[in-house]
Amino acid sequence: MAVCEVCSNDYEMAFEVRTAGALHIFDSLECAAQRLAPACENCQCRILGHGLQADGQFFCCAHCARQKGHAQLVDHA
Repeated sequence: MAVCEVCSNDYEMAFEVRTAGALHIFDSLECAAQRLAPACENCQCRILGHGLQADGQFFCCAHCARQKGHAQLVDHA
């Protein structure tokens, strides 16, 4: 069994994620998202979809990007 690095649950079905040269162990996708998904610079929600990026900042939608002065960004449907 392996211990989740977010919630410390010792779970027999834990899984590994390798990213940027680091190994992470999680017991659920929720914990993986909490640790690995970027947060919106405006509302702090976790960005699980495509999101938007400008000047090294991540946003969940064009509305949040506009709130931080990036009027050029638009949502993609």
